[in-house]
Formats: sequence, structure tokens, C-alpha cells
Amino acid sequence: MDTLVNSHFIVPFLIAMFLAINMGGSGTGPAFSVAYGANVLKKSSIPALFGLMVFLGAIIAGKTTANTIGRGLINPELMNYAQVSIILFSISISLLVANLFGIPQSTSQSSVLAVIGAGIYFHEYNAQKLFTDIIPTWFILPLISFALCWLIGMYIYKPIRRMGYTISSRINDHYMLRGAIVFSSLYVAFSIGTNNVANASGPLAAMTMNEMGIVNHSGRLLILIMIMSTMIVAPNFGIGSSLFGEKILKNTGKELFLFGRIEAIIIAVVSATLLLLASIYKGIPTSLVQLNVGAILGIGVARLGPKNIFKKTAVRKFFLMWLIAPLIAFLLSWVLTYLADIYGYI
Repeated sequence: MDTLVNSHFIVPFLIAMFLAINMGGSGTGPAFSVAYGANVLKKSSIPALFGLMVFLGAIIAGKTTANTIGRGLINPELMNYAQVSIILFSISISLLVANLFGIPQSTSQSSVLAVIGAGIYFHEYNAQKLFTDIIPTWFILPLISFALCWLIGMYIYKPIRRMGYTISSRINDHYMLRGAIVFSSLYVAFSIGTNNVANASGPLAAMTMNEMGIVNHSGRLLILIMIMSTMIVAPNFGIGSSLFGEKILKNTGKELFLFGRIEAIIIAVVSATLLLLASIYKGIPTSLVQLNVGAILGIGVARLGPKNIFKKTAVRKFFLMWLIAPLIAFLLSWVLTYLADIYGYI
């Protein structure tokens, strides 16, 4: 019996590790594309730095978002071995599709829709949390990211650029500016840890609590389970960065918009701060990918105008994949939940 239980545990944890590898690939672009695009960091050093900061972010400030994914969207009693495996597998496939196309994808949106797919099948999901908090945040925060970077670009960056500071090799090659770019990239990776690791660790923690017979939140025990799940999931982000990161770094760092080093810092700080606030304030699973691209577009429009930015092929591909991948996660989760229910696995 113990062997059977342990084997049941292994399956969702293995899928969660596979998911984390895909999230690591998808998250590398938003975290380090600014540093890579500005030629400050070599791509060979990025996976280790990315994995370390994601882990720290998840351990220090990731519990609230993990609780939202694991227990806040659907009835947590539904989170058994089979259902958690289905949810994590559905998210993984949607992200794998995006990674194969080299498009950084919203892990959070795929995760939320995969969980909701199961909740809709059983008619047990938190509609108020979904429609009042999460979905509005998905639309509002990227617009805020765009607006902030557009304002900074128009009224701070452009005047500085006209004075010649941004093209000064002495300023651009200064060690303090290079260090600021590296710090801002690490800050983004930390913010990813506070939010995106929860997409895998949240369902795992909910499943573990159910199997241990813990119905209500249980203080220190809940925190311990969250930490253990995080310690299994987070290191795999670095592996995913190694496997998938190069193509995504090229798409976001080199092809979308050739930004300078000062612009890189603005993009990183704005997007990471908005994600961190979403994680800490209400534990809302949010897309750093879209915050980051919104910031890049805001700077780009301020500098080059909208026609030169929105007509780029890369931008159109991004928007299309952002629609397709979450729908894949939702439909796959619903269909697999239906099949598992029919055949008595749930």
C-alpha cells in the first residue's frame, strides 16, 4: 500500500518538474533579455543566475500566489493525485508548444485556465476570484507597464537622449550602469520566483495537504509543505533556461526591439515591480511575459512611434501565442478531467 501511495506521489511531482523546466525556458526571456540584448551578460551565465534568483523569490515571497493556485480557484478537495497530474500536464503541454515556437508565454494564464478547466467540469470554481481579481489584473497591469514606460520614455529618457548621454560610450560602458542592468535582471528573476513557481508548487502543496488529511490551513505545517514543494520545483527553472532559453532570448532581446542599456533598466524595473506587487498584495498569478513586452513596447513607441513597433512580425506572433497556449491548457485540462472521471480515476 505504501509503495502504491508513493508511486502516486511520484507522478505529479515528475510532471511538476517537467512543467518547471518549461517555465524556466519561457521565463528566461523576460528576466534576462534586457541584459542579453544590451550585451551585458553572456548567455552561458544566464541559466545559473536565473535559477538561483527564482529559487530565492519563491522561498521568500511565493506562498501567497501558491495558495491562490492550489486552493483559491477551485475546491481544494478536488486536488488529488490524478487531478493535479492532469492540471500540471495541461500547463506543461501549452508551454511546450510556445517554447518550441520560441515565444515567451504566460505561465500564469495557462495555469489558471488549466485549474479552471477542472473546476468548470465539476461546477466548483471561484468565479469571484477569477473575474474580480485575476482577469482584470491580466489586462490592467500590462497597460500600466506600457503607460509607465511610455511616460518615462517620452519625458525622461528622450530628453536625456537628446543631450547625448545615452550614446556616450563613457556612460554606457561604465561599470555602475552595467552593474545596474545585471541587478535589474536578477530582480526580474526574483519576481518570477514570487509568482510563477506557484503554478507548479501550489497544486502540489494542495494535493499533499489533502493526502495528509489537512482540511484547513494549518499555519507552520502549510508553510513547510509549500517550502518543500518549492524546493522540488524551483531548481528546474535553471534547467529549462539552459534547454529553451537561447531562442527566447534571441526573440525578445535581439529581434523585438533593439534597446539601449538605460532603456533595459527601465524595462526590467517596471515589469518586475508590477509582478512583485501582484504577488505580495493579493497573490494574483500574473504574466511577467506580458508586463515585460508591454514595457518594451512602451519604450519603443516613445522612441520610434507606434507604426514602427506594432507592425513588427514578432509582436503579432506574441499576441497570437498568448491566445492559443492558455486555450490549449484549458481544453486539455477539461478533456482529460472528463476522461479520468469517466474511467474512475478521479
